[in-house]
Amino acid sequence: MSEPRSIKSIADRTKRKPSNIDLSQYTFGKLPPQAIELEEAVLGAMLIEASAVNTVIEKLAPESFYVPQHQKIYQAIFRLFSTSRPIDILTVSEELKNMGALEEVGGIHYISTLTNKIASSANAEHHAHIITQKFIQRELIRISSETIKGAYEDTTDVFDLLDNVEQDLFQITEKNINKGFESMDRLISQAIKEMKEKIDPESGLTGVPSGFNALDQVTSGWQKSDMIILAARPGMGKTAFVLSMARNAAVDFKQPVAVFSLEMSSLQLVTRLMAAETELEMGKLLKGKLQDYEWEQLHQKIKKLEDAPLFIDDTPAINVFELRAKCRRLKQQHNIQMVIIDYLQLMSGGSIDGSKGPGGNREQEIGTISRALKRIAKELSIPVIALSQLNRSVETRGGDKTPQLSDLRESGSIEQDADMVLFIYRPEYYGLTQDEDGNSMQGVAKVKIAKHRNGELKEVDLKFVAKFAKFENMDDSYFNKFAPMPPAQEITIPSKMNFSKGREDDFKDDVPFDDF
Repeated sequence: MSEPRSIKSIADRTKRKPSNIDLSQYTFGKLPPQAIELEEAVLGAMLIEASAVNTVIEKLAPESFYVPQHQKIYQAIFRLFSTSRPIDILTVSEELKNMGALEEVGGIHYISTLTNKIASSANAEHHAHIITQKFIQRELIRISSETIKGAYEDTTDVFDLLDNVEQDLFQITEKNINKGFESMDRLISQAIKEMKEKIDPESGLTGVPSGFNALDQVTSGWQKSDMIILAARPGMGKTAFVLSMARNAAVDFKQPVAVFSLEMSSLQLVTRLMAAETELEMGKLLKGKLQDYEWEQLHQKIKKLEDAPLFIDDTPAINVFELRAKCRRLKQQHNIQMVIIDYLQLMSGGSIDGSKGPGGNREQEIGTISRALKRIAKELSIPVIALSQLNRSVETRGGDKTPQLSDLRESGSIEQDADMVLFIYRPEYYGLTQDEDGNSMQGVAKVKIAKHRNGELKEVDLKFVAKFAKFENMDDSYFNKFAPMPPAQEITIPSKMNFSKGREDDFKDDVPFDDF
């Protein structure tokens, strides 16, 4: 038997571009992976025992079968199952007749022969697993063939091709990798184990620290699998807040963090981080007009940022599929512990299901994005923090302008999917210089936890330093909070009663208790 001809040799002989060649014909020359006997066994088991239907129905789709007739038969079984009708040779035959496919599959005779292929449904689940494996192999071959053909095509956009490949692979994973049930004893054991392991002995927190004392007391850090929405009106400092938070997690706690910026470029974000870290004014950094001592201060203080596990992606209008692919790669390569998205309304909902985008309105698209972010958080077991805009109703409302959940743009899906919703507002932005008790509101930023699925609702105060574009703790006692208390200092001072009269002057140099 002669060796398979290469694509190049075929192109040379036919004088055509390789992209015009039927790659599946010349490259492989083999039958696609298949398990026809197992397909017959699975269908036969479903026809004779209801338990086999319950086992197989969630693992296979009609396209999982290689033989077209088997696809039709399984489709008929699925339709009967979805309407809670009995499944046997006669009902399946009748359903196929209604579908106009009875003769196409070989008639009732062929359906009856399927029950002779197997004695019981004991191994139906394992057989279904093998059928799924063969289907995945066929899909990988198809994707590879289309990728090779597209790569040879001169008119193909390579980045569109790459996106399509990732999208197809994502769909295979979504459709064919199912997670089963777990018993209570195993889940409880795992939960206790995680409780013991996830408390950081240095910070005392169970999640990714924000670096803000008052906030971390309420949240105990950002928790795994949580989708957190941080919302505010423009000018409140949303980006400054998440950058401060990302800096704290990456620099102080060595937690790898990914920031996806859809609004600002990566260089703009880095300049903000440098201003906050060096405490040099943003205006000076943007203009590059620094004194010699300021240049020295800059180079000395940015060393921590240079070594920080902080990753910034400024891809504009990124869609949820691209975001998921990038997050998965960052998780695999750098073990990121938190993802920040600035901001949600600038994302696109297209390509998550292989379509150009949702056919509905913007609110439905935001719902698609919101659900996808929650899935990313669960899949990678990391907190995902997404910034969001608020409606203008905040500006027209009287009082202290405190945001509410109803102020969220496209609030239905966002509010429903989020595990936490936080609002940032600065009273002085609205000309409110004092609170009800007469305390100054200058430089004060309030973070309101409006939804907390696993904790309390609370409002905490932070310090906002506008010229450095950074947030700080109000009392700078964050790291002292979790440090162990020093042992009490024992001081023994003799009582004056122990001395005779006339020796009172001996105590004139005693140190009063108030000094300790």
